[in-house]
Parts: sequence; structure tokens; C-alpha cells
Amino acid sequence: MKPNLRARITAEFLGTAFLLEAVVGSGIMGERLAGGNVAIALLANSLATGAMLVVLILAFEPVSGAHFNPAVTLSMAMTKQMRWREAAPYITAQLSGAFIGVAAANLMFGLPIFFASARARNGPAQLCSEFVATFGLLIVIWACVRFRPAMVSFAVGAYITAAYWFTASTSFANPAVTIARAASNTFAGIRPVDIPGFVCAELLGAFVATVVFRWLAILAEQPTERNQADESVTSR
Repeated sequence: MKPNLRARITAEFLGTAFLLEAVVGSGIMGERLAGGNVAIALLANSLATGAMLVVLILAFEPVSGAHFNPAVTLSMAMTKQMRWREAAPYITAQLSGAFIGVAAANLMFGLPIFFASARARNGPAQLCSEFVATFGLLIVIWACVRFRPAMVSFAVGAYITAAYWFTASTSFANPAVTIARAASNTFAGIRPVDIPGFVCAELLGAFVATVVFRWLAILAEQPTERNQADESVTSR
């Protein structure tokens, strides 16, 4: 039996809050300790985020499914893995948890609770990166849920760690993360004016990935010509 909705929403809130603490907090720490070396700061940021994702998914997946991401929640509702009426409270919990996580990270490093980011992240390359990052994330999630469920946490953590480096945007891949990171003018921040483009690219990437994987799953279930021949011989 699934835990009740209140428990699931609480898990989504806590998981997203800790995720943003890791994203923003490790960005601040990495930047302060890197001595101006952006590559070292990004390495610290990506490793901490990937590791935290593994831990959070292992901890909360049995409770809520460990979405921590409105794009994942909408994809699950789209494929009838969860009810549409549950999607709204999930997303509300994710957004509120994300802002609490940002506030906690800012406070831990002696910064204002919220202060608007001035870090520009715009242009076609950034938007393309967010589409690719979110598309890849959803494909990884769906493939592991379908074929390797025990490996979801490790696959997602590894993917995000890698995507920090192979995308120009450093792979936000999460509308809640994108919106909340605008409230921290630090290494992980994003200007509020750049949020709409990022969120649209992320939602489009999630939608396309969901459609593509549904097609791929149907294709994978179809027997090959060789299997059909073997079944025919066996039946004789």
C-alpha cells in the first residue's frame, strides 16, 4: 500500500529542501574555497549534488517516489503512474521545499535569507542545454524504473553529476530548482528574468522524453522475428 498523501507530500517537501541545500550550499562553499578556480567550484557543486540525490532517492523513494521535481511529477501523471489531483500538492510541496532549502543554505553561510540572483543564464545555448538535460534525466528515470528499479538513485545521481559538465547551463533540469535558485545571488543562482525560458525548456524536454520512452517501451515489448520463429517451432 502507498503511504497516505500527507506523508508523501512531506517527503517531497523534505527531499526537495535538502536537495536545494546541497545545490546552493555546495556552490557557496566551493566558490569560497576554490580561490577563483571556477572548475574546482563546479566540481564540488556537481559531486555534492549527485551524492545528495543518491541519498535522498534511497531515503524517500519508498514514501513518495522521490520526485523532487515538477517535471517528473507531471510526467508520472501524464503516464497515469499517479493521479492528476495528486500532482498539484506534490508540486506545491516541491516548490515550497526548494525555497526553504535555499533559505537554509543562505543562512548557513551568513547570507540574507533570500536575495535575488544577478547571475545571467540566457540565450539559445542555455535553453538547448536545459532541454537536453531534462530530456536525458527523464529518459534515465523511466528506463531505470522500467528495467533496473534498484539502480534509480545511483543512475540519477550519476547523470546529474555528469550533466553539470556536459551542458552549458550546468543542468538545472528541474523547474522547482530553477525558480528557487533565483533567490540566492551565489554560484548556483539564476536571474529571475531567465527563469521562464529555463522552465519552458525543462517542461518541453520532460514531455518529449515521456513520449519517446513510451514509444520505446512499446517497441521493446514487441517480439523480434527470431523470437517469433522460435515460438513457432516450439509450438509444433
